[in-house]
Amino acid sequence: MNQDNATGPIVPFSIDLTFEEARRRAEVVAALGPDWDPLAALRDEEEAYTRLYSGLDAEQQRIYDELVAAGVLPREEPGRAAAD
Repeated sequence: MNQDNATGPIVPFSIDLTFEEARRRAEVVAALGPDWDPLAALRDEEEAYTRLYSGLDAEQQRIYDELVAAGVLPREEPGRAAAD
């Protein structure tokens, strides 16, 4: 199906980015270096999240609870993520 538009025929174009995505991921891992510990990074992230929402006053806690209930903030559980 070849259609014409104001500039000429429309030519289908596609590109497979699988190789480039694999290369990009390999570069990211290489940039992290051999000392990068993903489990330690996850533990540090969990600790930072816990600290961020600790020590809230009553009003802040109420707002936090509302945001969690609405799915804006993730619940406090392993592997948590905010709703889409």
